[in-house]
Amino acid sequence: MFHKVLIANRGEIALRIIRACKELGIKTVAVYSTADSDSLHVRLADESVCIGPPPSIQSYLNINAIISAAELTDAEAIHPGYGFLSENAAFAEICENCGITFIGPTSESMRIMGDKISARQAVIKEGVPILPGTKEGVNDVNEAVKIAKKIGFPVIIKATAGGGGRGMKIVHSPATLPNAFATARAEAQAGFGNPEVYIEKYCENPRHVEIQILADKHGNVIHLGERDCSIQRRHQKLIEEAPSTVSTPELRKAMGDAAVRAARAVSYSSAGTMEFLVDKNNNFYFMEMNTRVQVEHPVTEMVTGVDIVREQIRSAAGLKLRYKQSDIKISGHAIECRINAEDSVKFTPCPGKITAYHTPGGLGVRVDSFVYDQYSVLPHYDSLIAKLIVHAETRDDAIRRMARALDEYIIEGIKTTIPFHKRIMANKDFIEGNIDTSFLERMVLE
Repeated sequence: MFHKVLIANRGEIALRIIRACKELGIKTVAVYSTADSDSLHVRLADESVCIGPPPSIQSYLNINAIISAAELTDAEAIHPGYGFLSENAAFAEICENCGITFIGPTSESMRIMGDKISARQAVIKEGVPILPGTKEGVNDVNEAVKIAKKIGFPVIIKATAGGGGRGMKIVHSPATLPNAFATARAEAQAGFGNPEVYIEKYCENPRHVEIQILADKHGNVIHLGERDCSIQRRHQKLIEEAPSTVSTPELRKAMGDAAVRAARAVSYSSAGTMEFLVDKNNNFYFMEMNTRVQVEHPVTEMVTGVDIVREQIRSAAGLKLRYKQSDIKISGHAIECRINAEDSVKFTPCPGKITAYHTPGGLGVRVDSFVYDQYSVLPHYDSLIAKLIVHAETRDDAIRRMARALDEYIIEGIKTTIPFHKRIMANKDFIEGNIDTSFLERMVLE
């Protein structure tokens, strides 16, 4: 096991990693920007190193500064968390070349699954279902029109190196494709430094269901069941739950087996997530793989009892998985609400000072957060300030528990998305499980 791990991140995920390391007897090193000097991850780590000014590009994305901090503190491994450098294959390769363990997959696995085209090609070989679409990137608009007509409208244009809705455009007719194609390429170039896009059939009103996998360096791969992440705004997840209301034992096994095959195809060895779209007939299609720990991992931990971050660290240290597939049982239901420092109607960021702070408690309630009373939410980074997770025996009980916990959660001085989540927990369609990726659009229209 590692003696010391550097955490190349901030916020709640940095705290989550510190906790896992402490329970494994590992010392931790926090890196921070000058704006984050009062952050909890800096206070709770065994050591801390300032790596630059507030802008991410000069601090949390500053590879040279992070590697120097690891060498300065004699850290054997770096955990990237999520966001920032977590899916940067070049960073993973630099760590490998410097003799520092990257707590994640190999740079080669990351490159294959991080590119949408090569990921599709890899899973196709393993018989994993995908939506009809191009097998290569498309760079010519006239070719794009021909391909779209052959696939059949509506189609969706996606950045090959993208995610989070950037470089993604839905097209319903040939007339609107040229403008959408140009816009998607421009967004892809601006967001990922790569303008390449591909085209696939658009699955209307699907569920967004993902499978959590764990893999070690000895060829062992298992899955931990599914999460439903269909409640989204502009392709950004807001609420996640496990298990999915659409799931059956047969669907879970089919999706889980497909996810494991896809992971094996690229010799994957870490925690990771295979994301699928599930249509109204319960057909599922591979969408992409996230080669890191995800924001929503706690709902899977709550229903399986598996500490995903702990297993990810153990795997990186070369230890075998402690679980076989037959050990994984789904118990009860868990829901996660992402609490953002945002206006709950317009979803615009709301940085500022928290003047009062009280977290909810009680059986089955978990809060993953890094803020506290009098903490100033910074404008430089993502607006996520907390994750409220509940677990109960049934989904109905979990919804009521979440509603109760949201009522107890006090955050004053800034606006948050707590009022939005309260509305969702009281929504008839959500309660009945009638959800898909267009749920929020319909709810706004009502």
